[in-house]
Formats: sequence, structure tokens, C-alpha cells
Amino acid sequence: MPALGIVTAAVVGLVVLAVLVPAVTTRLVPFFWADLVAFSGLVGSSIRCRRRLNRRPPVTLLDVFREHVRRRPRWPLILFQEEVYTYEDMDRRSNQAARLLARRLGLEPGRTVAVFLPNHPTYVWTWLALAKLGCPMACLNCNVRGRALQHALAAAGATVVLSSPELQVAVEEVLPALQRDGIRVFYLSSTSPTPGVEALLPAIEEVSHEPLPAHHRAGVTADSKALYIYTSGTTGLPKAAVITELKLMMVANLGRLCGLRPDDVIYTTLPLYHSAGLLIGVGGCFEVGATCVLRGKFSASQFWEDCRRYNVSVIQYVGELMRYLCNTPKRPNDREHRVRMALGNGLRAEVWKEFLQRFGPISIWEFYGATEGNAGFINYTGKIGAVGRANIFLKTFAPFELIKYNVEEDEPVRDERGLCIRVGPGETGLLVIKITKNTPFHGYAGDSKKTEKKVLRDVLVKGDAFFNSGDLLMIDHERFVYFQDRVGDTFRWKGENVATTEVEATLAMMNFIQEVNVYGVAVPGCEGRCGMAAIRLKAGASFEGQDLYAFTGDTLPAYAAPRFVRIQDTLEITGTFKQCKGNLVKEGFDPNIIKDPLFFRDDRKKSYVPLNPDTYAAIMDRKLNL
Repeated sequence: MPALGIVTAAVVGLVVLAVLVPAVTTRLVPFFWADLVAFSGLVGSSIRCRRRLNRRPPVTLLDVFREHVRRRPRWPLILFQEEVYTYEDMDRRSNQAARLLARRLGLEPGRTVAVFLPNHPTYVWTWLALAKLGCPMACLNCNVRGRALQHALAAAGATVVLSSPELQVAVEEVLPALQRDGIRVFYLSSTSPTPGVEALLPAIEEVSHEPLPAHHRAGVTADSKALYIYTSGTTGLPKAAVITELKLMMVANLGRLCGLRPDDVIYTTLPLYHSAGLLIGVGGCFEVGATCVLRGKFSASQFWEDCRRYNVSVIQYVGELMRYLCNTPKRPNDREHRVRMALGNGLRAEVWKEFLQRFGPISIWEFYGATEGNAGFINYTGKIGAVGRANIFLKTFAPFELIKYNVEEDEPVRDERGLCIRVGPGETGLLVIKITKNTPFHGYAGDSKKTEKKVLRDVLVKGDAFFNSGDLLMIDHERFVYFQDRVGDTFRWKGENVATTEVEATLAMMNFIQEVNVYGVAVPGCEGRCGMAAIRLKAGASFEGQDLYAFTGDTLPAYAAPRFVRIQDTLEITGTFKQCKGNLVKEGFDPNIIKDPLFFRDDRKKSYVPLNPDTYAAIMDRKLNL
């Protein structure tokens, strides 16, 4: 690893210089010591992970988990409701599941298996079981339905789906199509309510829990595919991001970098089909030997009660989660808990301040990174509002740039040489990260065009290649990094990315809609942007709010269904026939300004109803909760 060796030598040289002239260093380079400690931790983590995986046989995250099983078999790994699962419990159950899956389904190393499960301990032992068989796991989003679900399976090449009766409706909707395609579906439960879907749990419980033969993982390397985690992008349908064994271990080490300890109890209500809940939460516990309290779904009213009940010391969050907690009625015991650290992303500065004032001096570790990305940032100083620091060492390890971006044209600004232009301190720019041996980009399964679309070439010099994050960031004069917004056709709402093209394609199936343009609008007090659709009706057709409400409820995840609808005679397009969103976003949903008919998604009336000035005022005054 020559690149890492050069980086390590450079760090040693800087340390020597800093020790010789500490006062000068601190004055000339503020946060020097914090930067150095953080960077040293990052380099050390990278070296540790690579050394593990370069051994023969390689030591993977599964092997790290097994070592905790050997050392502390009775230590709790998963706490779920009234149930306690020790490291040994999870190891034995995953052995049983792996044996049954290999025997009954004929699973062989390298064969992808899709997991379509809610948050439950079953998810964890299924992940371990598939890892023991050398089978990559495709983590299906529980909100995905119909065509998107079939696409997700095809993208990862999965021929087996392991699900739960809790998702019976979603399974049965696509079951005939899956059976025609030769995809087998099973429930990891005691009984099955669906004809043609076998319940495997009784058979699993009868199998031996002895360890599996090592030959199942004989071909595993650092570059082997461990997981597929889905992310929505501007192409509309879910994209299966490739997570290798090395990336899996590196992400699982994020908790350790932030101070996660073996005696910690980490509380996650985040879905396990996303990288934060699965890799950072559960994977972080695998790495350090900690305990994870798993909850099926987030509950603002029960959050702190759970923290007290389970003696939680670390919580995971997304920005919306923290806002919901701050919006709950204040209680005398708000500060009565043992939580010392919060780990997550998307926390806005005003919510950050309110959270600390109300719930006490919790150490918040905000980070930035994309599931498919090749690097990220960690806010290790606690600077409110920042996602990290562009410290003076980081570019030697993970070269990145913020470049000028034309949001209207949805493309980078280039100079007369055809190269991208760096932005200065305080300016917003598109984050791009150089693709190198240290920071590889593995792309998406199933479609090389989607992978190539995320690669930006000829950035600083002809022939170079950078990962296009699709995010606009800003670096201030102290080199703190701030997230600004997403570019393109994707916006973020309720902690989820909403692909506008996917929503547009779904709405276009309605018989009264001729043309539709979906975008996100800002709503006071809410993280991200709320979905809105500009619609052109078919000739002679009328807007049917009740039908649209029912249709979107059946075909879209709740977070993706537009909350506002605007009826227009014509939809603005560019010369290249791209829909214009900029003006629509700026105009928002104010009926006092917009003369077009506006409608609001009313869950009580189960219809899209006219948006009047009173309803608009209630939303703006935060009296009507979205």
C-alpha cells in the first residue's frame, strides 16, 4: 500500500514539526491538533481494515463478530422489546439459518439473496447467515412496491427473496410476476398467510447450530461484494449500490472513530435496509463488541423512555428525527438519561442548538457521506451546523474538490479548456471526490450506465475521474464544511431521498393527467423539501383529488406522495425539452401569489382538497403538521 505509506510518512513529519513549534502551529493553523488526531484516526482505521483483509485467509467483519462471540458469548448484542439476544445467540441462530438455506435452497457462494424485512432481530441473524454462506445480501427498502420492487431484484440479480408476513400485501402484489421470473419467495416466520410462500422458521429451528465449514467463504476477498444497498437517484428507480467487504468494514469503523466503546448501548430506530442503521449501527456493534437496541419504527413519544429503559449511551439520528424530538411536549425529566453521544447526519443548526439546550450536553457527531460514495466528512469538533472539516491533511488521503455548478442547467461550469472551476471559501459548489486506489467507486449493480453517470471526468486535468456526489456544499474560511442542497431531480424529505422522475412516472398513469413535473418546496420548520407536483390535465378532464389520493397511497411510499398539487395550462420546458423546476420551486405553494389552482393532500378527508389562504397560513405558522 504505497499510497498509505506516503500519507503515514507525511503525518509523522507534520507531527514532528508541530511538536517542535506547537504555539506557532496553533496560531497559524487553528484546530491543527484536532485535525491531526482525527486524521491519524482515519489513517489508522484504514490501515487496520486493509491489513485484516490482506491476511490469508482474510479477516472480514464477520470474523471480527465471531471473535466477540468467542471472547464474550453471553454479552448482549441485540435488545428488542422484551427480548435479549447475546452474541452467542445470534451466532447459533445464523448458523442454523445458513445450514437450512444452503440445504433447502441450494445457495452457493456469490449468489445474491434479497432481504425484504422490517426492523427485527431476524434481519441481523439473516445477514450473518448469508455472510457465512458467502452470499451478498440485497437490502430491499420496505416501502418499495410493484415495478420498483421488481426492478430492485433484477438490478442485484437476486433469485431468492426472504421476507416476513408483515409485508404480505407487498409480497402478494408482485408474487405472480416473481414466480414467472423464477424468483423464489420465503417467509422467515413460523407460519405463512400466503399460498405458495413457505415459512422457514420451523425448519431453521430444527437444524444444527454448529459452525459452517470454511469452504463457503474460501473465495472472499477485500473486493468481494458483501451487500447491495439501494439509493434513489435522478434515474427514478432504485439503484443497487455495491458494498464490498472492505467498504463494509470501513463504514462499520465509523462508530469507533467517533468514540464508540464495547460497553456502549447504541439505540437505532433507523431502517436496517439503509447503510446508517445496518452498517454504522449494527455493524459498529460487530466491530467494537457493543450492544444495539433495535426498534421497529421511530416513536418520538417513546424515544427517551426507551433510552432510560435500556440504559442507552449512544443514539443514531437523521435530522428529521431530532426535529421530531424537539417538537414533543417538554417534560421535567428531559435531561434524565445516560446518552453521551449522538451519531448521524442531516441535523440543521437551529435544531442542533435546541436539542442541546433541551436534552443536555450530548456529544453530537455529524457526518456526511453517500452510500455509494468513496469518501466523506466527520464533524469531530462539534461545530454546530457543520458536517465536517476539510482539514489540511484530508486531501492527501481522499482528494476532493468543490466546483462551480449551474443548477438550472444541472451541470458543472467549465472554463475555456473544458475543465471544472474550483469555488472559493464561502462559495457553494458541487462536491466531487477523486477516484483512486484509496478511494475507489464501485458503482451500482445491474447497469453500467448508472455507474458511469456518477463519474465526472476532466475535472482538474484531462483524463482524471471524480465521483459526482450530487450534493452542493460550502467550505468556510475556517475550513468547516456545510451541506447546502442536492442538485438534479432528487430532493430529501422525511429522511428519505425522493426521485422526482419515479414519482412523475407513477402520477402519469392517472387517466386525467397529461403531463406532470415533480419538485421539492421548502416548508417552515421542516427538514429537506416537501413534494409538490405541477400537473397539466388532459383535454376535457377535471382534477380528481380523491382518486389521486387513493392512487398515490397504493403506489408510492408515504414520503414520496406529493403534499401539494398545482394545476397549470402548460408546463415550462427548456430548449432541450427538460422540465423547468427552478421557478416552480421559488414560487412554492402560496395561494396569495399563485393564480393557478392549488391543492393540498388532506389525510383526514383522504383527498387532495383546495389549498386556501387559511390552510396556507396554518402551514406557515407551523400549526398544521406535515
